[in-house]
Amino acid sequence: MGKIFKDLDPDTMVRSPGITYQELLDTDSHDVPDVLRIQSPKDLGHSEFSVDRYISKDWHDKEVERMWKKIWQFVCREEDIPEPGDHYRYDIAGISFLILRTETGEIKAYPNSCLHRGRMLKEFDGHASEIRCPFHGFCWHLDGSLKHIPADWDFPQIDKENFSLPELPIAIWGGFVFINPDQQCEPFDDFIKDMKTQFERWEPEKLYKQAHVAKIVPCNWKIAQEAFCEAYHVSGTHPQILRSLGCVNSQIDVWDNCARVITPSMTPSPLLDYELSDKDMMRTMMDLPPEAQVPELPEGMSPREFMANSSREDLRPNAGSKVDEYCDSEMLDSLDYTLFPNFHPWGAFNKIVYRFRPNGNDHRSAIMECIMLAPFQGARPPPAPIHWLKEHEKWSSALGFLGKVFDQDSFNMPKVQLGLESTYKSGITLSGYQEGKVRWLHHKLTEWVGE
Repeated sequence: MGKIFKDLDPDTMVRSPGITYQELLDTDSHDVPDVLRIQSPKDLGHSEFSVDRYISKDWHDKEVERMWKKIWQFVCREEDIPEPGDHYRYDIAGISFLILRTETGEIKAYPNSCLHRGRMLKEFDGHASEIRCPFHGFCWHLDGSLKHIPADWDFPQIDKENFSLPELPIAIWGGFVFINPDQQCEPFDDFIKDMKTQFERWEPEKLYKQAHVAKIVPCNWKIAQEAFCEAYHVSGTHPQILRSLGCVNSQIDVWDNCARVITPSMTPSPLLDYELSDKDMMRTMMDLPPEAQVPELPEGMSPREFMANSSREDLRPNAGSKVDEYCDSEMLDSLDYTLFPNFHPWGAFNKIVYRFRPNGNDHRSAIMECIMLAPFQGARPPPAPIHWLKEHEKWSSALGFLGKVFDQDSFNMPKVQLGLESTYKSGITLSGYQEGKVRWLHHKLTEWVGE
């Protein structure tokens, strides 16, 4: 358990003018689940955090030794390795791991390193009937037990019964596979307990991987991650969606290893200084050009209910009657969860899962990934392979409207990195509430890495 923070009273805490998320839920056309009625605001203080966390190689090295080598982390989906012999390579901060499915269907994880002279066992994702090192041919069964040593007469020191590949702790939740490089780590159920119960209603294990897009971005992994941890930046970075997004009226909830930001849609930003018509709000939400016709609202129906109903009908062919169980908020709003340190699944049918991590051992370069999960009927579709964007390629080339938003976020990232390298200021200044998830992330970093 990390630092204990004081609870805030949701009814008396300082907050933005305008309708609250909970007040929007009161207007929902469907029953609102208990998980959306939970409020867990925390007083996270107003202290600054050192810019060294973004620009120092020493800080990065401490992250690797004290956090990345010791923490539970998402590696792949179960569906990425559906058959015995399927394997997936996962790298983090210059360290490589091999995740595979054995003959019995069990998923196991090993260091991606031959026990002979350390050569990587697998360079690519794929399928194999055995784990054979390409260097000298040392070979293991899929369950990690030793299969063959070429010219074994010359290795009398090897006890073949105990020359198995080291196994790493592994866990599966919601169709996601997690590993921990620390063989003496805390149980996964303890680590994920804050988030696990909240996702029971949404059953992410029943979704399939519709898309998986990745790109190397020229900034520290935390700069990339933090761009997606608050909606306060919308007015400056995404002004085109202010008309349909209650950005600064997001609800921020914090637990120990988990936090969430719920940002409501189909409600205008309180930062707008003019009245907005229903049609203007719908035009923005639907990304319609000025000349396009906006649908007429049925009498007595709010734009929010209309758009939720539209989303239900779009999803009905693949999600079935489940769409009738989900409330308007589940169909429309950004339910953005984070499991420390870098796993970001969204609730309901929001599709999005983010992951951010260092690009190799470079503290000024990161891998940003967006996985899109979708419902389906009948047989599970094959998972989308990862699509790597080149440096000049935009997110919008692969993810459409959502990608346009990512392009705007990505434009900031290298400028933040260079700005932090150039500043005379020792720390970053964060708001108390709206950037609360960013604050929580840094408090967790302090807990794991130190000041």
